[in-house]
This record gives sequence, C-alpha cells and structure tokens, in this order.
Amino acid sequence: MINKIFIKILNKLFKNYFNKKLLLLGTSHILNMRKNYKNISNLNEVDFKVFSQNGEDGIIDYLLFSLQIEKPKFIEIGVGDYYESNTRFLFERSSGDGLIIDIIDNLQKRVEKNIRLWKGNLKILNRKIDSENILATLKEFNFFDNIDLFSIDVDGIDYWILEKMPKKFCKLIVAEYNPYFGSNLEISVPNDKNFDRSKYHHSNLCYGASLKSIINLLYKKGFVFLGTNLFKNNAFFVNSDFKDNLFLEIPNNNELNSFTNASFRESRDINNKLNFIDPKDILNEIKKCKVVDLSSSENKVKKIEDLLN
Repeated sequence: MINKIFIKILNKLFKNYFNKKLLLLGTSHILNMRKNYKNISNLNEVDFKVFSQNGEDGIIDYLLFSLQIEKPKFIEIGVGDYYESNTRFLFERSSGDGLIIDIIDNLQKRVEKNIRLWKGNLKILNRKIDSENILATLKEFNFFDNIDLFSIDVDGIDYWILEKMPKKFCKLIVAEYNPYFGSNLEISVPNDKNFDRSKYHHSNLCYGASLKSIINLLYKKGFVFLGTNLFKNNAFFVNSDFKDNLFLEIPNNNELNSFTNASFRESRDINNKLNFIDPKDILNEIKKCKVVDLSSSENKVKKIEDLLN
C-alpha cells in the first residue's frame, strides 16, 4: 500500500516537472520562431508541437501573433482531458479567457490534473455539443462575442456545428477534416447528434467532413482558408477582415491534393484491430459509407462509391 502511494506521488511529481520543462522549452522555441514570422509563406513552416496533438501550437501562435492578439478569448470543442489540445499551450502562456467543451467522465477533475487553472479564466463544460445546442451553449456562457479563436474536433458532425455559426463570428478557426475523403468530394457524415465514429463504420475512418466541404462552407461565412498542419487533419481559417495582417501565400481552393494526402494509418478491421491499410486504398475501404452530398442544395445521402463514379 505504501509503495503504491509512493509511486503515485513520484508519478505526479515527474509529470509536473515534465510539463513545466515542456512549457519552458516550447515557449523558448516559439519566441525564437517569432523572429522569422514576417518571412513565413506557408503554415507548415511554423508547425510545432508543445501540448497540441500535432503541430497546431506553432501555427496558432503564428496566427495570433500576426493578428497582434496577446490574450486570446478562445473556444475549443473536443479537448479530451486537455493534456493534448489546440488551446492548452496558449492558455498556459497567455492566461487567456477560454471555454473548453467535451463529454467525458469527470472532465473537470481530469483537466485540473493537467493544468494550473488559477492562471486564467478557463471555463470547463461537460456537454455533448451538436448543431441544435451550439449557439445556446455559447450564449449561456457569454462566449458568443469577440471570439479570437474557435477550434472544433468532435470526430463527427463538425460540419453541421460550423454550419450553425454566424458569419465572421471569430477571427480564427481551427477545424478538423477527414483527409481520407480526398480533395474533390464535398461530403460530410449525416447530421446525427448521436454520431459515433467507431460505430458508423468498422474502419473508424468514415467521420467528419471533407476539406473541400469545410472550405466552401466557411468561405460563405467570410473566412479564408490558410492551409493545414503537416499531419493533414486540421485546417486553419482567418476572418477575411484580418487577412491582410498575414504574409502567407493563400492556397488555391481548387487544388487541395497536397492537403489531403495524409500518411497516417489508423484503420481497423471488423474485430477493431489496427490493420494499417495504405492511405491510398482507404477511400475504397469506406466506399459503402453513407454520406451527405454537399455539392448541391439537395443534401442527399449517398454512398461514397456512387459519388466516385
């Protein structure tokens, strides 16, 4: 019993020490990167991970710094326990004003174990977000106006949640997309508030929306597509009113192949075991999946294979 308590204390001390070191090293690297921000032409040049899942931390810092936002007001939907997330690093560094949302057991306690809440005004909400409650939720917590950064990653109905948001509701958006849907299809999984990625298709790869569909949706809402992370699963957008603050080369929305040729392999077989299907074969693996065709106003549900013919 004593040994277990001792090990638990050691693990906590090590984790705290590791996180502090990671924050210091990450901050040092970011500050050094800032010296070259005016010469950046592509988001991949600032792709850098501290607490994000991939390189989102560096990209977000570049965008906020370019827009001269020191203490951002942010929303992140889909944070897990906040150990790896798109806004943890900026909260730890800037003590900003944030609202993070997810639906997992003991969310508050799990988040408190990973960050120092006293550093800023961070609201933690344990709630399943869908297209029906997103606007009411943000108004309830007074997070509807003057939003600097909005990040969404719910592995499912991201498109339909974004569709409900008003025009130019924030300055920057980070939106997860499904690179396996390719560069030409304009599709999303159906708007089902109970959507479960792992149950919709055994491969676990039929989820979310295509990059093209999200770009077209947000373009209508006044946002400009800036590019993606190197991992090729998160897309970045800026409110068109602030586009001139950036020195980036704006991508051609009709040439998206370089943003959808992801190489990570997370496919599963019917027994839920990783089977590492080659990314170029994934579209064929999920061809029977039913998705919403967003290329017309009818929004018909079709099989992916019918859209490829």
